[in-house]
Amino acid sequence: MLSIATKVERIVMESSFLMEGLRRNLINLSELARQLQPQLESDMWKPVGQAAVVMALRRVAERLPEAANQPIERARQTGELTTRTELTEYTYRHSDSIGDSHRLLLERTARMGGVFVTVTRGVNEVMVICSRPVKQVVEEVFAGERLLKQQDNLNALTLHLNPETSRTPGIYHTILKQLAWDKVNLVNMICTYTELTVLLEQNQTSAAFDVLSRALA
Repeated sequence: MLSIATKVERIVMESSFLMEGLRRNLINLSELARQLQPQLESDMWKPVGQAAVVMALRRVAERLPEAANQPIERARQTGELTTRTELTEYTYRHSDSIGDSHRLLLERTARMGGVFVTVTRGVNEVMVICSRPVKQVVEEVFAGERLLKQQDNLNALTLHLNPETSRTPGIYHTILKQLAWDKVNLVNMICTYTELTVLLEQNQTSAAFDVLSRALA
């Protein structure tokens, strides 16, 4: 059977928020221990003393590594943030014919300057994100496909990264954690070699822009 210390450590390591809070000494250990007690007693099938939980939390906190600045420093090397507005996200069911629709979309948008369009093919679904001038084209070429979800009035923030970030562990986690701490909800995320694009509802865009701007300052 797992010890209290081992179980507490697992709980902490499964939550990036607990790890960050303990690392920064932002969490009241006694209160956290009180909240963890019911879960620990249920998992361990025995009473668990609050003092023992506090002791375990203190030991976990002491062993947590210092937060590395390298990931966010890599992002700061460019500091370029691009905003796109009035986007629509379409999600279609994958089919044998959807590849033809994809090729037709690329052909018809090839000469359309200044527009945003991206297609992501998953195992069972295909996602298309496009700017307003492309909406009609998307709906025409995918007319024969099964539309699962359409979400309008979205904005996108694209963070341009240094190529070295592809070999930097934790770069995306570091950036997304900043957004999560400020309760910014993401609709979707798109990654390429040197770009990280987050898709948001319009009412979340200002907060996300502020968070990323502060991170890159």
